[in-house]
Amino acid sequence: MDPVPDVAAWYRTHGPMVLRRCRALLKDEELARDAMQEVFVQVVRRGQRLHDTAPSSLLYRMATNTCLNVLRTRRRHPEHPDDDLLLRLATFDDAEERTVARTLLDRLFAREQPSTAVMAVLHYVDGLTLEETAQEVGLSVSGVRKRLRTLRAHLDGLEDAA
Repeated sequence: MDPVPDVAAWYRTHGPMVLRRCRALLKDEELARDAMQEVFVQVVRRGQRLHDTAPSSLLYRMATNTCLNVLRTRRRHPEHPDDDLLLRLATFDDAEERTVARTLLDRLFAREQPSTAVMAVLHYVDGLTLEETAQEVGLSVSGVRKRLRTLRAHLDGLEDAA
């Protein structure tokens, strides 16, 4: 049986990295701190099922998934009716670009598995190589390449239809 991870040590060592990741994805200090805490709550809950071999990679992936879930939840269930609109407005410079981009992304990712969004963020936003992305999501390089190629084809199809 694997030993339970030393959550306090992981928090001291990797907490700043997790918080930076959450800040980068959420662009909101309070949400980022909440998401970071949620990552470590998950570590406590999962306890013995986690392996101590590569905690930074595990925590980075957990932070990415947690933040993407926060963004999805905020989009689906804004605290105030105008929050969803404000979230959209905060991410782009031009109002027309914001509207077109948000609609395009919503349509694009509605057709994909949630892990495809994680792969896209890791590869295109964070700049990880295909190999690094594959390692983070637990797929083969060819699997990641195929998913991203399919995503790109769906995007091209949506752009042509727009």
